[in-house]
This record gives sequence, structure tokens and C-alpha cells, in this order.
Amino acid sequence: MDREKLLDFLNKELASEKFEDDSQNGLQVEGRKEIKSVLFSVSASLELIKKAVELKADAVIVHHGLLWGKEQRITGSYAKKIKLLLENGINFFAWHLPLDAHKKLGNNINIVKLFPVSKIEPFGEYRKNMIGFKAEFKKGLLSEKVFRIIREKINPKALILPFGPEKIKRIAVISGGGQGMFSQAVREKSDLYITGEASEQCYETAREEKIHFAAAGHYATEKFGVKALEKMIAEKFKLKTFFYDSKNPI
Repeated sequence: MDREKLLDFLNKELASEKFEDDSQNGLQVEGRKEIKSVLFSVSASLELIKKAVELKADAVIVHHGLLWGKEQRITGSYAKKIKLLLENGINFFAWHLPLDAHKKLGNNINIVKLFPVSKIEPFGEYRKNMIGFKAEFKKGLLSEKVFRIIREKINPKALILPFGPEKIKRIAVISGGGQGMFSQAVREKSDLYITGEASEQCYETAREEKIHFAAAGHYATEKFGVKALEKMIAEKFKLKTFFYDSKNPI
């Protein structure tokens, strides 16, 4: 597939221009023009790029890219990443907030859909865009059953602060580093807030506001978007795809 056609399609599908994002979403490093195989992953690690070289991938697509809205000295491991990409003609793409917020492919919608919920709506305003989702259970579900789903389908080592009601009716989700948006879940009267990371103040907020809080891992909560994107790209364009799991425990 032509690189520019793939780029145009994904920028439109993910509404890249809609988001005020630190990430420079889209094509970050230009490689060969024709793309036959794509390696997907969460973050732009050196090991990922070495894997792309090993697999002879024509492109890499990630959630956390190389360019974050500011100049960076091309030294150390960063220089090694750039050198490997350029020497091997590998295209490097990244989509950050657009891949959190997407209504079908996003991290947050795919986490919400792990649960037997209804009335799914956008949630969590960040820089004038809603990047998460909230939902209601058709019937209240015992908190222990909900926690079991989190541990079985997202992360067995998820940190859960069980200060909410015995039966959960409303949940809100923002993947990754969404702990700073916990207050929005409180204002929405959610019974459970799911994100990736926890900050010290989350404990007292959960306890005082009587709401469950789950930090299911930044990495673990952000595999969903790239995997959904991989599946769509493979089916729509018949490209050969791979997923690299770095097994990052954080």
C-alpha cells in the first residue's frame, strides 16, 4: 500500500487534526513508499525498532511515539532509534490522544466494552476534547465481579482501591496517565473509575468520595487501541501485521 494513502486514511479515521496533543500525530519518520507489513506496539522503544528490523517490517505504528512537540537532541538511545529507522527505510507512525478517544478503535471504548454495560457516552474533557468514556450497567453488578473482570481482562496486578458501593452501576474510563482526571469521575457520580496509573492523592479521594478506583497499568490499558487498529488495518487493506508486546509492568 502507498504510504501516503495509509497516512491520509488513518489521519481521517482518527481525526488527528481535532486534537491539541503534545504528540506529533501521524508520520514521524519517513521510510519506503510502499508498505506491505506493519508492526504495532504501545511505545517507541529501541527493542521495538530492532524487532521491526528483524521482521523486515515496512512500517511501525504506536500509541506513544518519538516526537512530543519539542525539539530533542539526537543522542543516546534516541539516536539509535532514528538511525535504525532511516537505515532500514522503516516508516514510523504514532497516534496518541486520537487513539484514546476513538469511538470504535480507542483504548477507552474497548475497555468499557469488556463489561456488560449500556448507555455508553463520551467522558473526560482534556484540552477541549472528550478522550474517555462512561457507561452504566443494565443492572448493578457486584464490585467483586467487576474487579475480577479488570484483573482477568486488563491486568492481574491492577491496583484497586475498593471504597465505593457494593454494587456498581456507573463506570468511567480514561486509560494511561488519567489519574489527574479522577475528579471528573467523582463529579459524574461514577461508582468506579478505571485508569492506568495512580497518584498518592487518589487513595484519599477514593476513600472520602466513596468511589472505587482502579489503576490497571499505563501499558496494560493502552494495548487495546493499537490492537484494534491492527485488526482493522489487516482486514481492510490485507497488509501483513504483527504486534510486539513489551510486557511493560508499569
